[in-house]
Amino acid sequence: MGLTYAVVRNDEEQYSIWLADRELPLGWHGVGFTGSEQECLDHVAEVWQDMRPASLRRAMG
Repeated sequence: MGLTYAVVRNDEEQYSIWLADRELPLGWHGVGFTGSEQECLDHVAEVWQDMRPASLRRAMG
């Protein structure tokens, strides 16, 4: 059986994956999606359409 990962997002709306049984670093929050490493990477690829940090997107209007 493989490891379980969680999709996480920071305050700048940037995504990553993290081992589901580990405490998240400060500033990162779970988005409610868990699965295999590949499932999580596929989910990130689907939902993270604009990789610019949120503050940059706001500054650019």
